[in-house]
Amino acid sequence: MRRHQHPDPRGHRRTAGGHRGPGPHLRRPPKSRGRRPTGALLAVWLCAAVPAAARAQQGLPSDGAALPPAGFGTLRQDDLALELDTPRLILEIVPLDERVIRLLSPDVYQSLHRLRTSRDAELAERAARFGLTDPTVLLVTFFGRQDRARFEPEDLTVTSQNRLFRPFDIVPLTPLWNGRQLNRRETAAAIYLFEDGIQLFLPLTLSYADVSTDDWERIVRVMDRERASAIARAAREPEQR
Repeated sequence: MRRHQHPDPRGHRRTAGGHRGPGPHLRRPPKSRGRRPTGALLAVWLCAAVPAAARAQQGLPSDGAALPPAGFGTLRQDDLALELDTPRLILEIVPLDERVIRLLSPDVYQSLHRLRTSRDAELAERAARFGLTDPTVLLVTFFGRQDRARFEPEDLTVTSQNRLFRPFDIVPLTPLWNGRQLNRRETAAAIYLFEDGIQLFLPLTLSYADVSTDDWERIVRVMDRERASAIARAAREPEQR
């Protein structure tokens, strides 16, 4: 068993908390896992889109998390990304919620913000088919650790406030997604849409196959500290001019 995982009493391997090292919005995994993709993948991601959440646009989120000012975050994407590590695959999950991504450094924020807004109409239409107007949106990336590594996109679930959520729609961002198979160092990314009800600023659990992580509870504390700092930095800005 890997050092950073511990058994789940339900039979899952659970990923423990902790940082995974530095990196920008397109990162490399730890050296033992091979390289992650660079600028080419970002270009693909920026061609996709996610509908802007109404509560974020209004600055009135239902779960009490304030909308921080844009351009004053300092976090790396690694600081906010959840990772699930299986023998054949690595999964990385980042919420594309404005209240989350505004806490990132300005260049990373702008990249993910463009990803989020470049196809609002399409993603809103997908949600409307299921009678939803404000879905929870996640950017999910699969990284191949071995050749011919199969992945099952629908097996990713979120447990929030004792409620299990499955994606109601998945929007591929990379050509390899539809093949559902990766070789070593290959990458497949997609936007996942979940029905509203996932509380992003409370502890939650992400699971894929027999692996789970509840590291989001630690990340929530990181976000709380960074949100307060970003608001303070924004308040000092007029004084410095």
